[in-house]
Amino acid sequence: MPAIFVALWSTGFVVARYATTDAGPLTFLCVRMFIAAGLLWLIATGLRAPRMARSDWSLATIVGIFMHAIYLGGVFVAIDLGLPSGLSALIAGLHPVATSVAARVFLREQLSRKQVVGVFLGLIGVCAVVVEKLEVVDGGVTAAALIAMTVSIFGLTVGTLVQRAFGKEMPLLRGTATQYLASGVVLAIASGFSESWRFEVTSNTVFSMLWAVVVLSLGAVLLMMTLLARHTAAKVSSLFFITPALSTIEGAILFDERLGVLALVGLFVAIFGVRLTMQISTPAPDASTA
Repeated sequence: MPAIFVALWSTGFVVARYATTDAGPLTFLCVRMFIAAGLLWLIATGLRAPRMARSDWSLATIVGIFMHAIYLGGVFVAIDLGLPSGLSALIAGLHPVATSVAARVFLREQLSRKQVVGVFLGLIGVCAVVVEKLEVVDGGVTAAALIAMTVSIFGLTVGTLVQRAFGKEMPLLRGTATQYLASGVVLAIASGFSESWRFEVTSNTVFSMLWAVVVLSLGAVLLMMTLLARHTAAKVSSLFFITPALSTIEGAILFDERLGVLALVGLFVAIFGVRLTMQISTPAPDASTA
């Protein structure tokens, strides 16, 4: 089940490529967030899920804006600007690295030696891929696209830290629906200014919307709930490093996105680095309880 979750998550970068063909990236995300929020709230009502406390509303709004509006907005804008979906996934895959470093600074969480090494390997790997892409005339790597991806990682990192620090008790179903709603409002304003709400109803946008809402915004969340209920969150985290590799393979098959030797080496170095960073140390058993 963890592998299925990660496999589904990796398709989000491919969906972004299809979705931005006939719709503005922020407009598409705006529509997706509103639909997902409504459906998830109906599911929560049908399942009689726990209700939100008053303090949860503001927290869900903050997390939603950073984790969905800024993160997904950055990814979709970067891909719309020509950044290959595989490279987008690789850069976004460094989010656990950025989060681990930020958690050590702001939440006083400690990094092991392996995790520190993983941070540097991840950064080196991404740099290798970007360098090779910059050497290709039509590599899709522009300053604007890289800035958009940097903003996306910042958004997901901040959202994750806020959720980790203050949102552990927030109801998952209604909390996630509120996050979607808040991000939808922000995306509606942003898309109105930058894209004039460009959204053409075509087979690309319809299929992409169905996949994004049902498989990603709803299916992936429900899978995550099941995994957390079975106490396999550590396994889920350790499998996240596969996402860039899967997205790269999907991009090569669907969009003929090719990586050279340097980029392939960088990809594996980055994956290994993220893998090290995501390893969770198991504390030694207390001798008094042995």
